[in-house]
Amino acid sequence: MVFILKKDVSENAVKEFRNEWEDRGFSTIWAPGTDHDAVCLIGNTSAVDMDAVVQINPIVAYARRVTEQYKAASRTVHADDTLIPVGGVTIGGGGFTVIAGPCSVETPEQIIAIAESAKQSGAKILRGGAFKPRTSPYSFQGLGEKGLKLLSQAKKTVNIPIITEIMNQAQAPMFEDVDIVQVGARNMQNFDLLREVGKMGKPVLLKRGLSSSIDEFLMSAEYVMSSGCSDVILCERGIRTFETSTRNTLDISAVCVLKEKTHLPVIIDPSHACGIRAFVPALSKAAFAVGADGLMIEVHNDPAHALCDGAQALNLEQFRVLMATLKEYAQIEHREL
Repeated sequence: MVFILKKDVSENAVKEFRNEWEDRGFSTIWAPGTDHDAVCLIGNTSAVDMDAVVQINPIVAYARRVTEQYKAASRTVHADDTLIPVGGVTIGGGGFTVIAGPCSVETPEQIIAIAESAKQSGAKILRGGAFKPRTSPYSFQGLGEKGLKLLSQAKKTVNIPIITEIMNQAQAPMFEDVDIVQVGARNMQNFDLLREVGKMGKPVLLKRGLSSSIDEFLMSAEYVMSSGCSDVILCERGIRTFETSTRNTLDISAVCVLKEKTHLPVIIDPSHACGIRAFVPALSKAAFAVGADGLMIEVHNDPAHALCDGAQALNLEQFRVLMATLKEYAQIEHREL
């Protein structure tokens, strides 16, 4: 249930209104907007008389029931697009933010060289894996805490925000210097982890699971948001289908559906979607055309010798050429890149 508030309601009045409901055992979510502010009531609201609330409470303009299971993530509750500030960068709201970097952090020289080149080409955020979920236990699993330190070093040297993946709750204390915490596709329904990252006080990038529906994806975002994090970025990275020509099948239409259902920013990871370097530029352009808020692209200074997923990583020059093309598109569409 969502209560749409009248204009110019004081902060104290809103606080008292929320406290009244929370004292009755409900949870509340505050959703400020351009046209109106709202308070979302979470819990069993079947016995709540909406009309009575509107008549009795002077700050409520009207109320309506939210039919979706996800409340905080729903555009019904929060009509305006959410803007997420990260280290001087804003994700969402019509801009196009590119996140780039290697699948995994390997050496100080590697991550700094990639960070410098990617930033020069126009990337706004550096990605790099320290903890790597791999299908085989014998594959390279990442450098762990050492990888986080190298990523942090690159952040300071190049002056660029960083994002990396968390694998479990025990790793949370190591992520103090990380700007965006990534939850990977394999962990999309690791609900204990989702609750934990929601309490970390950082933006969270949530990847869609390999076989997850869009509503399941949004329910996972709801877990993060119900734990206190309103800054969630949704990442479509391809789903598993019967097709074997590409690593996964990029669901480009998911951007359109998500934009209708939720106020959260939506980006695309074309690298994991196809797993083939040659297809990444075309899928990146498609992401821009369909209205995504950005990209997460794998970039490596020497893909042939990458320790992880080199076949899907662009080299530095390929990334530069792609970014030049996207900048031309952005000028035509009057979007900030």
